[in-house]
Amino acid sequence: MSSVDQQLDELRTEIKSELPSDISVSEVKYEGPELVVYTRDPKEFAQQGDLIRQLASKLRKRITVRPDPDVLAEPRDAREQILSVIPDDAGVSDLDFHKDTGEVVIEAEKPGMVIGRHGSTLREITKEVGWTPEVVRTPPIESSTVSNVRNFLKQERDERRDVLERVGRQIHREEMSDEEYVRITTLGCCREVGRAAFVLSTPETRILIDCGDKPGAEGEVPYLQVPEALGAGASNLDAVVLTHAHLDHSALLPLLFKYGYDGPIYTTEPTRDLMGLLQLDYLDVAAKEGRTPPYDSEMVREAIKHTIPLEYGDVTDIAPDVKLTLHNAGHILGSAVSHFHIGDGLYNVAFSGDIHYDDTRLFNGAVNDFPRVETLVLESTYGGRNDYQTDQDDAEQNLKRVIKETYEKGGKVLIPAFAVGRSQEMMLVLEEAMRSGDIPEMPVHLDGMIWEATAIHTTYPEYLRDELRDRIFHDDENPFLADQFNHIDGGEEERQQVADDGPCIILSTSGMVTGGPIMSWLRHLGSDADSTLTFVGYQAQGTLGRRIQNGWDEIPIDDDDTGRQSTLSLNMDVETVEGFSGHADRQGLENFVKTMNPRPEKVLCVHGDESSTQDLSSALYHDYNMRTFAPKNLETFRFV
Repeated sequence: MSSVDQQLDELRTEIKSELPSDISVSEVKYEGPELVVYTRDPKEFAQQGDLIRQLASKLRKRITVRPDPDVLAEPRDAREQILSVIPDDAGVSDLDFHKDTGEVVIEAEKPGMVIGRHGSTLREITKEVGWTPEVVRTPPIESSTVSNVRNFLKQERDERRDVLERVGRQIHREEMSDEEYVRITTLGCCREVGRAAFVLSTPETRILIDCGDKPGAEGEVPYLQVPEALGAGASNLDAVVLTHAHLDHSALLPLLFKYGYDGPIYTTEPTRDLMGLLQLDYLDVAAKEGRTPPYDSEMVREAIKHTIPLEYGDVTDIAPDVKLTLHNAGHILGSAVSHFHIGDGLYNVAFSGDIHYDDTRLFNGAVNDFPRVETLVLESTYGGRNDYQTDQDDAEQNLKRVIKETYEKGGKVLIPAFAVGRSQEMMLVLEEAMRSGDIPEMPVHLDGMIWEATAIHTTYPEYLRDELRDRIFHDDENPFLADQFNHIDGGEEERQQVADDGPCIILSTSGMVTGGPIMSWLRHLGSDADSTLTFVGYQAQGTLGRRIQNGWDEIPIDDDDTGRQSTLSLNMDVETVEGFSGHADRQGLENFVKTMNPRPEKVLCVHGDESSTQDLSSALYHDYNMRTFAPKNLETFRFV
């Protein structure tokens, strides 16, 4: 008998000893980080609401209780009983029964009403029918991504359960080494922006954090070939943790499965959906530009199938000697600061990913409240000594000024924007400015993936800023549904119509002018001296966006009809409105560290140009008397 089987036998005995005699336990197994308890008495379990919580506390494990399939009410009968328990106002749109696990997935417009106070309605459902309810939100804006991900995971349930059981056994395996060390190896994004990737290793475990590309630098990928990563084989990795979905952090995750990785990816649920959206677009753009993609769409599906979503604040075992907790990073939807607790109190490491320290219109500011962090790996995108961003109110006033001036000339405002995060922030600013009369009402056209990314945002309002979430939840005032917003879905013909019409605002991907529909808009509007190209986000070195910011007025552009490259004279005004970045500025980064209690002993400053990482590292060392580093790629740090 393996050590895991023996452990499960002991857990089953202990659970039975803790339960009342009228509640049976037929099977106990691991599925990913969760311990799943099967019972023939689900209704009795549900009647004792605190029982699962008490068991989880006693065993120090996340526990899910499921009914044996042969004690379940028939789906036809159960459907009527479930709907009689749930308030009509919940807006239930679908019930999906899975007899193999005894789960019923309830899709509703207002999941909170299905859950009930402290889960009371869920327990009532189980008491009535025996089925274990799982609740998901009906997207207020129809999302093909959310729908496709849910349908795909439904089709792959059997294989996904096999994956989870295998992962669960791997997590709870017996520790084999008596050694103690903690190491971090940098595989990318050191003294540069992009291709984020790190390996966190102990004698037992190797975890990859992020695996992204580098904007504007084709072929520059993380150093995955080194022994710490895939050099010794993909099975060398125990787990992958993704901080957020932006491609400079997520683009190359599917490549791991091409090379044989078969383990879990831990991230938040919205990051999983956005990751799939952006990765498929990444393949599409590569094909359109005549480049050979590094993987195919099947690998994207594999990545989604292997993703185990976690909620903020949940402490989760991901290896025999590592617990992971994700916290809001304030950067984009679902972005997370990843905190690793290693060993039995041995060491703690936090990876910031990309953070925004202060509240924005879209998100609450980044969380930095951890019981312990000895080492912090900190982004430094705006870590330079002069990288102080404009106050958000001033930024909004500057944007409104640009819009009003362009409107008065009869021109159009063209804003290159990242589909995820920046675009939704812009939408909130523009909706309020028009509603309050600060700028004239005019169409706001959304091109590229912006509408789909916005739909995903509305699917997960619990990840948005408190006030915005409340508007969406309670007031039926969803600002993303304002009449001004128009989804461009008619291609070149619709773009030509917009170009021929009157003043408007256009939000278009790609945010760094490296391809996508923004190139079409430049062909349509680039020669129009009355229109304004307005940058609201970071433009990385080597991108066309950075070159235009630096004064280029003759830009290379592909002709849609012939495919040949020509030169476009850019007559539009070019403006940069600072203050809308999803990244903390220099002050925000310092405040993130300063207000940590206790502060870390060491800080690795990464994900920034060389001067930015070195400036921030030097400042933190001098101001807070901590050991700081601005590492290069392929350095390894040992902490224990």
